Amino acid sequence: MMALATSKPHLIDRLPRPRGRLTADAPLGPQTWFRAGGSAEVLFRPADVEDLSGFLASLQPDVPVTVLGVGSNLLVRDGGVRGVVIRLMRGFTNVSVEGHEVIAGAGAPDLNVALTARDHALAGLEFLSGIPGTIGGALRMNAGAYQGDLSQVLVSAEAVDRSGKVRAVGVADMGFSYRHSEAPADWIFTSARLRATPGDQLAIARRIAEIDAARTDTQPRSRTGGSTFVNPPGHKAWELIDRAGCRGLRIGEAQVSEKHCNFLINLGAGTATDIEALGEEVRRRVLDKTGVQLEWEIRRVGVAP
Repeated sequence: MMALATSKPHLIDRLPRPRGRLTADAPLGPQTWFRAGGSAEVLFRPADVEDLSGFLASLQPDVPVTVLGVGSNLLVRDGGVRGVVIRLMRGFTNVSVEGHEVIAGAGAPDLNVALTARDHALAGLEFLSGIPGTIGGALRMNAGAYQGDLSQVLVSAEAVDRSGKVRAVGVADMGFSYRHSEAPADWIFTSARLRATPGDQLAIARRIAEIDAARTDTQPRSRTGGSTFVNPPGHKAWELIDRAGCRGLRIGEAQVSEKHCNFLINLGAGTATDIEALGEEVRRRVLDKTGVQLEWEIRRVGVAP
């Protein structure tokens, strides 16, 4: 007698049922700036903070949770991401102004926050226009550019922890340092309140335009993950990479940018495996040539194929 075929249970079948959207085996590569990488076992787009909180409170503790922003500073390995990947989209993208402060959802692009401040003649947030990510990601890594970073302007934030508890977060809770935060890894930031100062709207607009021009002149506008490595103390990562002879270096369809060699680019059909291997080769060559160990700024998640 032939045995009946049984399908293997999928994680999505044992997850809580939120108001937001759950998708099984959702491709993540197309959602990243590199346009490379595997799938999420389950992708969850919560409807709002309450939906996120309730889902996490009911989620079994053995299920891994990963948070995805706009995928600008991220490399998803080709084997995909186990567990639940959470993406904060509609319901987390609002930006508003109260007095001299800007309140932004964690899913709001940094550029939108800078433009909202500009529209209200509020200065001090122009640097955000040079960071290709979201406010949630900026909180997690103390993102910065063009003489500014989040630690300089943060008033407070809100986060949901792995148990589903909604937390009010102060600056002292963040443990900020250069491109880093000591905030617990299980906190999912949902919003931030940022400090600005009244300014001249034309001057603010001019500064944002200058930042955009500088990025266009110095950075590739191709399939890239932004700055690949953190600047080591006393050094600029791109100079170390250039000194080690890595400008233009290729592995498969992944290449060190000719324009700015702290950027890795996907020439078209590059895999996440190619891109990560290229980054590791750059680190090896820089260490051999200069004695300096580069640390990844790009976040790498998931498993190898």
